[in-house]
Amino acid sequence: MSQGQFSLSVALVVKGAFDDGILQDFVRKTGLEPVIEWAPTTVILASLEKGKRPDGIIVTDDALEGLVEKKIVAPDALVPLVVSKIGIGVASGAKHPDIATVDAFKATLLKARSVAYSLGGQSGLYFAPLLERLGIAEAVNARATRIPSGFSAEKLRTGEADLAVQQISELLAIEGTEIVGGLPEEIQKVTAFSGASLADSFQKERVEAFLAFLREPKSVERFRKSGLEPR
Repeated sequence: MSQGQFSLSVALVVKGAFDDGILQDFVRKTGLEPVIEWAPTTVILASLEKGKRPDGIIVTDDALEGLVEKKIVAPDALVPLVVSKIGIGVASGAKHPDIATVDAFKATLLKARSVAYSLGGQSGLYFAPLLERLGIAEAVNARATRIPSGFSAEKLRTGEADLAVQQISELLAIEGTEIVGGLPEEIQKVTAFSGASLADSFQKERVEAFLAFLREPKSVERFRKSGLEPR
């Protein structure tokens, strides 16, 4: 890694905001360059279990609690960043179906040609059991387009699915996606994300500078624009 660089493992949920100028602004302001590996929180945790040690991470609060217990992250290193909701997306110009109530949401999923969702991310880990709870898992999954990880809205662009389910910010990260709305409040899942340097990193100051930058007003506005709520 060259001078000025430091490594981060980052949940996909913030990619849209980062690509919208956060990273470019940080490099311009500081001369430092984060080298980012993008992955769902579950994949980042698995890599840490195998011994991988980036300088810093951005993952769910629940995941960070476990890392603090394992002493991979120090308790005072946590920096709250954003909260995220799960939503439904369609291809640009497509009709927006009714998802205003739980019954309408169920009917929309059952009418869909194919629903795309990720098995590896926070949304997929919640959505798959939700289908079971709603009693429609067999019918929806018979036509679903399920991906191991990545952006479910990619399947709207390829025409493999007509609905995509994921964190709203991840849906918006794919050009040509329109947000129908969030899940009905009764079944919505709100997930909090924070960042931290790793306890054994030699680049703690760089990670801390980056996380502080993410809480500055311009970064906060970019998070909002990408479908996230800053904390």
